[in-house]
Amino acid sequence: MIPMSLAQIADVTGGTVVGDGGIVVDGAATLDSRAVEPGGLFVAIAGEHADGHDFTARAVEAGAAGVLASRDTGVPGVIVPDATRALGVLARHVLDEREDVQVVAMTGSSGKTSVKDLIAHLLAPEGATVATRGNHNNELGVPLTVLQVDELTRFLVVEMGARAIGDIAALCEIAPPDIGMVLNVGLAHVGEFGSADRIAVAKGEMAESTGPDGVVVLNADDPRVSAMVSRTRASVTTFGTTGDVRVGAVRLDDDGSPHFTLSHHGRSVEAHVPLIGDYHAMNAAAAAAAALSLGVDLQTIAARLATADTARSPMRMERHVRADGLVVINDAYNANPQSMAASLRAVAAISRGRGVAVLGPMFELGEQSDAEHRRIGRLAADLGFTRVVVVGAEASAIADGAGDIAELVDDADVATRTLPASLSGDEVVLVKASRGARLERVSQALVQA
Repeated sequence: MIPMSLAQIADVTGGTVVGDGGIVVDGAATLDSRAVEPGGLFVAIAGEHADGHDFTARAVEAGAAGVLASRDTGVPGVIVPDATRALGVLARHVLDEREDVQVVAMTGSSGKTSVKDLIAHLLAPEGATVATRGNHNNELGVPLTVLQVDELTRFLVVEMGARAIGDIAALCEIAPPDIGMVLNVGLAHVGEFGSADRIAVAKGEMAESTGPDGVVVLNADDPRVSAMVSRTRASVTTFGTTGDVRVGAVRLDDDGSPHFTLSHHGRSVEAHVPLIGDYHAMNAAAAAAAALSLGVDLQTIAARLATADTARSPMRMERHVRADGLVVINDAYNANPQSMAASLRAVAAISRGRGVAVLGPMFELGEQSDAEHRRIGRLAADLGFTRVVVVGAEASAIADGAGDIAELVDDADVATRTLPASLSGDEVVLVKASRGARLERVSQALVQA
């Protein structure tokens, strides 16, 4: 974080200083008292399950210079009416102070985290790059990411999510994009939005929020996304199997990683991403479109794509090989119908009839939930998986769709206890569900068995 005194933070946020206003905050901001960095700012949020104000003393003892809170807890800090709003205001101030930082912001129903990681990987050699950790992409995660910007930062790569119309616009007020990207419109959170068309309205706020001097990157293969060209004053670059940055001749190697051609303005290069799944070719094209807009040449992009990895965002198609040969693909961070189908296809391509899918629920699908879960079960059967282990009653429709190859277990604890002993070591196992299911515990048990 750019060093600021508590008095300066109070002036920016309209808050009141408690204690010594000359105390300087020069470390990262965090909501977790266990993750405090020396000189950092602890932000106390009163949540549904815990109240950060109860942990302010612990945060200061751990090294926080001060707290941003909505009530006085007896430690140095700044008191504001609304800590969430103040956090966003503070983040915007930091960006306003660093006008030379190029902001790349992206949204989409799936693929945001993978594209974000690829863009950060492409830009890092060009200059100090800050990127969203995990998928911290909401009204708290975005400003916390922005506050990692310091005097050396050149690029800020920000993932933005939405649960309602207006969310993306609000996040773009905190981090106005120089490059605004819309990757796709799918069914993630359709239970909250009501329809894919309403999701498109929300995602299109990214195009509207990118200024006339910026660049909007749109998916040429998604009709709802390509139509957003009418919603922006910025220059537009497209990617896809058609568009300005084109993917062609996708083929998978033995590890399931895509090799493909990337073309831009008459030039073509051979590219490879060492990540599992052919969909990473499209993710790479999106990342390339952003990097090209920032002056990185196509040949350099291809060379850097070849060294990408999954270390930045764990539990995203992580490949683990046990000593006896069992392959475990941990993709348990999150799931929606599009990402679930893509992961199943990716694992089917490398499992060669030895695939086992351990699948949990996909949340927030509303009235379409049963139909989408059933469709995923049918897809797993059609792709040739030998077993589909369905975890939890909320995912039971997957078992209905998968038919005779399906097994339904009560919860992740049961799967953790019973599944390792039922595998021979010759299988390729995909573990995937929405985040709330916490199926990474199953993956860990399989790897350690």
